[in-house]
Amino acid sequence: MTSEPLLSEIEEQAELPVEDHSARNRLVIGLLLVSAFVVILNETIMGVAIPHLMADLKIPASSAQWLTSAFMLTMATVIPVTGFLLQRLNTRPVFILAMSLFSAGTLVSALAPGFPMLVVGRIVQASGTAIMMPLLMTTIMNLVPPHSRGKTMGNISIVISVAPAIGPTISGLILSSLDWRWLFLLVLPIALAALALGAAKIENVTVPSKAPLDVVSVILSAIGFGSFVFGISELGAPETGATPLDPRVMLVAGAAVIAIFVWRQIHLQKHERALLDLRTLQTKTFTIAAGMMAILMMSMFGVFILIPIYLLSVLGQTTLTAGLLLLPGGLIMGLCAPFVGRLFDRYGPARLVIPGALLFSSVMWGLTFLTVMTPIWVVLGLHIVMSIGLALMFTPLFTVSLGSLPPNLYSHGSAIIGTTQQVAGAAGTTLYVAIMTWRAGILTQGEADAATATVGGMQSAFLVGAMISLAAVLASFYVRRPPGQPEGQPMGGH
Repeated sequence: MTSEPLLSEIEEQAELPVEDHSARNRLVIGLLLVSAFVVILNETIMGVAIPHLMADLKIPASSAQWLTSAFMLTMATVIPVTGFLLQRLNTRPVFILAMSLFSAGTLVSALAPGFPMLVVGRIVQASGTAIMMPLLMTTIMNLVPPHSRGKTMGNISIVISVAPAIGPTISGLILSSLDWRWLFLLVLPIALAALALGAAKIENVTVPSKAPLDVVSVILSAIGFGSFVFGISELGAPETGATPLDPRVMLVAGAAVIAIFVWRQIHLQKHERALLDLRTLQTKTFTIAAGMMAILMMSMFGVFILIPIYLLSVLGQTTLTAGLLLLPGGLIMGLCAPFVGRLFDRYGPARLVIPGALLFSSVMWGLTFLTVMTPIWVVLGLHIVMSIGLALMFTPLFTVSLGSLPPNLYSHGSAIIGTTQQVAGAAGTTLYVAIMTWRAGILTQGEADAATATVGGMQSAFLVGAMISLAAVLASFYVRRPPGQPEGQPMGGH
């Protein structure tokens, strides 16, 4: 007779922590999303500003693009270490570290006396951003049940896709009336407020465990990815003699060091000591989705840096107009993301990813037809269609990739996705600029004027991007739900 009241009391006590944890989890995820939006926004805020900075700091395009490439390359170097940080440290100290680095980098950039110190500031900013994104994704995978991950990942898609998309717009609005330093001076108080609020409100939601840090792997990662992207960035750039390093040698050396890094991870993971546990790549769904995201990042960041140059240097638009022209696409991605998340929970990835890949590839091919006479509304239309295609793909790919892994590999999966994305983004940015510069230089040696030569260079760069996009279309037909979560049924459904 006493068993029923006792059981009732136990059930009541068991329910209280769940509700408390639910409220706590929502607060933590909300703060992480807001903070991540602020830091990711800076990843492309330099897009529209690059022509402005080239004139103000008297630097060529091949140097100016490092304000974006150095940012992404630093992220690719730091992100592998986040797997260690997320296992070894708790949520709150990792958050404080990320936002402190980002705020410090923003301050350095705002006060930079010239181009070298501005690059240093961007690198420090990137170190904070690199920690924030894996923290956000790993935390969500640990806190959100499978049946509602699509909806939550839709919110992450807003951060990852919309923040970079509206970066050029905000940059254009600021530069239309203020100095480039205000790109950082206006962000600094927001970053500091996010740091203060997070330090006061974020609670620890994970359980730290002992995790080894292989210093050799960190060094190999930095040298390998750094040399590889440097080599790509210098290929096709004008030979000024500014650096004694042969880009072809750097490219090959970087690839060789990355191969050594991969070999070391395979060896270390046998003893559970890998910096990046590559056993995640044995999961077919994860590998396909991560590969698609790498292709998208390569093309997306290349487009984000070339379109503003096209609008300003070829069509003669103002910085403000160039920024505003890219705003609708960013807003559309934001509006689509929650709906895409719910559609994913209901129908699975295939009905979203395949149309998205086809739309994205169509736009890349359309960009190859830009000329000095192309109406501005055509550029606007292409950007909007591209944004819809990206919105259809980001949420399903993030959800499927990490959802296909066991919980003990979430942090490694997040780190691998982040690393490949940033290397692909840096490679895409530098590759597009290098092809444009190389082709424009050839045309300039003839009788082509500056605008015609620039367009010719961009057509060549977009042609390469269009061909790469075909790989994403092919891969989209192989994206599936993780085993046990069949198509056409909500995740977690029966």
